[in-house]
Parts: sequence; C-alpha cells; structure tokens
Amino acid sequence: MRNLISLILMLLFASASIGQQKNAAKQSAVVKEEGFEMKQYYFVMLKKGSRRGSIKDTSVLNEIQRGHIENINRLAKAGKILVAGPFGDDGEWRGLFIFDASGTEEVEKLLQTDPAIAAGRLDYEIHPWWTAKNAVFK
Repeated sequence: MRNLISLILMLLFASASIGQQKNAAKQSAVVKEEGFEMKQYYFVMLKKGSRRGSIKDTSVLNEIQRGHIENINRLAKAGKILVAGPFGDDGEWRGLFIFDASGTEEVEKLLQTDPAIAAGRLDYEIHPWWTAKNAVFK
C-alpha cells in the first residue's frame, strides 16, 4: 500500500515539476491550452513535526487534534482546502492538503492557523501543483 501511495505522490510531484518548467510566468494564473484550462493549486505534504513527541498530556493532544480538524473544516468551507486527509501508516508523511490559493504566501499563512503545525506536531512542504481548472475532487 505504501508503495502505491509513494508511486501516486511521485507522479503528482513529477506533473507539478513539468508544469513549473513550462513557463514560470504561468505559475500563478490559469493556463488555456487548446480549450483545456489548467489551474495552479498547492499540494501540501504534512510530515511529522520536530516537537511531535514532546507533548505527553493526552488532554492537550486531544485539544490540538480537535483544533486541527476544526481548522481543516473551516478552510474547506471557505473554499481554500479542496482535499485533506491522513495517510494510513505511521511513516514520516502524515497526510496531505490541496489548497486553492493565490500563492505560496497565502498557503503559508493558512497553514499557520493549524494548531498541530503551531504546536510543532506537524511540519509541511508546499508544492505548486497543476490540474484541470474546476476539477472535481471526490
């Protein structure tokens, strides 16, 4: 299962790098190619944070997790997070987000509202990612 997830993520990253190489000026705009519109989104890989094991109090951990989920729901209702979810193993990668945002700066600001990131339980990498404009994420 991990190999399948790794393969899918590598393909996503490869497609993002191809989109980046086409033309740097297109990275923050919608691209029209022969009637097919592409749009840049932001793929966020959530990773284990440097302070993940430092909090031992389960009530504090539960509060951080509750805030993390509430923040995801708030950003999803605002149309900023399109996809969110954890991975099913206990590896270094903990989960992912796909954001609809104006740029990496906005994504960075939105990520700072997450209690799990603020507490150091999660860290992240932001990657520009291209897909069809108005793609349906189910």
